[in-house]
Amino acid sequence: MFAPVYLDHNASTPPDPAVLEAMLPYLSGRFGNASSRHEYGRAARRAIDEARDQVAAAVGAHASEVVFTSGGSEANNLFIKGAAVCLKPGLLAVSAIEHPCVIKPAEQLCKHGWTLEKLTVDASGRVDIGNFAAIMARKPKIVSVMLANNETGVLQDLESLAEYARMAGAWFHTDAVQAVGKLAVDFRRLNAAGVHALTLSAHKIGGPKGAAALVLDKRVELEPLIAGGGHERGLRSGTENVAAIVGFGVACTLAAERQATLAKPLLEMRRRLEAGLTGLGATLFGQAAERLPNTVYFSFPELDGETLVGYLDRAGYAVASGAACSSANPEPSHVLRAMGVDPGLARGAVRVSLGGGNSGEQVAGFLKTLQATVAGLQRLTAMTA
Repeated sequence: MFAPVYLDHNASTPPDPAVLEAMLPYLSGRFGNASSRHEYGRAARRAIDEARDQVAAAVGAHASEVVFTSGGSEANNLFIKGAAVCLKPGLLAVSAIEHPCVIKPAEQLCKHGWTLEKLTVDASGRVDIGNFAAIMARKPKIVSVMLANNETGVLQDLESLAEYARMAGAWFHTDAVQAVGKLAVDFRRLNAAGVHALTLSAHKIGGPKGAAALVLDKRVELEPLIAGGGHERGLRSGTENVAAIVGFGVACTLAAERQATLAKPLLEMRRRLEAGLTGLGATLFGQAAERLPNTVYFSFPELDGETLVGYLDRAGYAVASGAACSSANPEPSHVLRAMGVDPGLARGAVRVSLGGGNSGEQVAGFLKTLQATVAGLQRLTAMTA
């Protein structure tokens, strides 16, 4: 079977063998419902409790602060909508480069009396501190700024931003889905600075899809999105996906153990990739900002990103386009638009996101293939111009 070299780890990661091994018993003989009182149920409950400890330890939190959800999107919605229900409608602020699972629920709240402000970013994708301070002076009630952007990999100085939000009296949330496993993430430190909630997801760190968590300061009151049997301290009802939660816990432990040693080779490969892209005439986005060690976002003038991704896939390399998720929507990335990138250049955006299984040889092979592919597409473009 043909299998392209996988260079799309920000989208999802291959499950770690240790994760699969830990999950298997809970997909067969250990099938109990964690709410049951018999031994099958008690075994499931012990497994969930252990996984909760593992997730908490990976991000410097207490187990009682971890609320399991089905994914990062649900966790983000739980905070944004759950906090809003418990507050009198007012001002809500999210960065203009957030993932749609933060922006969309924030926009939905405008139908229920809330006012939304999208925090601007500079040309490198960093939150504009002047704009941020001005909006905080208006006393927003809820603020959400992601720790690391999924497209550019650009990092935000959350502790500085949280200080402004704390003085404004806002509940501050961060989507840290892309950061966990690639950076050292310490919820206790962030919480002391004024961050009240943090989202992470299993399938971004070698775990299964279908498991994620909202790490939540217990002083924050949330209304659950899903009511029922009162699972997860009443914040997320529904019979727990024990196998996925167990895999999530193991993935968190492994990610925390490997993060420091993985960062150096990822950064070295990223530098080699960026040097090669610059030599080919590509524009690199967010290059002036501090970024994740594994992420490179680039574009070639006059070339369509979706087209380039398709050619690269057929040539044996799986990468991502920066275009909108819907193929019917021709709009370029909202992240690049927020950064002020020319729409024509933004439509050509391609993201490479490296992982622990990649090698320098694969990066060299990708650059060689990219050079030939770009040259061929540029000839076609010139012929049809």
